Amino acid sequence: MNVKLVSSDSMGVRSMATVVETGDARIFIDASAALGPSRYGLPPHPKEVEALEKTWKEIESISSTCDFFVITHYHYDHYSPNAEFYAGKRVFAKRIDRNINKSQRERGEVFAEKFGNKSDIVYCDDTEHEEGKTKIKFSPPFPHGPRGTKLGYVIMVSVESDEKILFASDVQGPVDENASDYIIKQNPDVVIMDGPPSYFLGWKFSMDNLKKAENNLLDIMKNTECELILDHHLLRDLKYRERMPILYEMYGERIKTFAEFNGRKNNMLEAKRKELWKS
Repeated sequence: MNVKLVSSDSMGVRSMATVVETGDARIFIDASAALGPSRYGLPPHPKEVEALEKTWKEIESISSTCDFFVITHYHYDHYSPNAEFYAGKRVFAKRIDRNINKSQRERGEVFAEKFGNKSDIVYCDDTEHEEGKTKIKFSPPFPHGPRGTKLGYVIMVSVESDEKILFASDVQGPVDENASDYIIKQNPDVVIMDGPPSYFLGWKFSMDNLKKAENNLLDIMKNTECELILDHHLLRDLKYRERMPILYEMYGERIKTFAEFNGRKNNMLEAKRKELWKS
């Protein structure tokens, strides 16, 4: 199996775009990217806009070579209503008739209207599929963060061939221990995780939830042998390592960002937006 980590917050844009390739299939998970509309009361810096334009060119180029797409939920940094590359492809997508909030349901309905006759849309919550010797498994819906969040639900996806890769999407940590238990039960070799949104501490995200996220990640690392790719929400915080000191002290050698996995330095443009505008 090959994994290509296409774009992420550690690479300058809001994204978790990931390609998993086996001998039977080339699967593009959450093929999208976006920018935070406001940070520190500031709009995106031109460097962020440039990074987004470059990222979209790469996403569109890679998409033409993919057999399948996965949409874990309908936030625009994970799905784009303007993309045309879904046409003619099988798209495994989060259900829009239940376990979904109003805004995501409306976005999912737009997707269904646009691509219902152009693509093979498979609503895949809690289902399993096989392509040759490749197993693709989708989780039941889990909260987009803490239980009771207004942000709705996401699904995880695991791809298994000679090894197992689990893409956890926006479970924010995970905060919910049920999401953590699910990941441990799957026993993946690689986990691709968004991490808690610590940049919201004291506002939309509590210290209690941050501690839950760290404890759940510690359980995952203790009970599996996985390599952890930790990025997205967490990498909007310049002090991200300090937010979960026990995790990084105990398991730091097994943890990378998207950028680090690709042999690059972290390029956290949104987190540096205030600095960028000053300069």
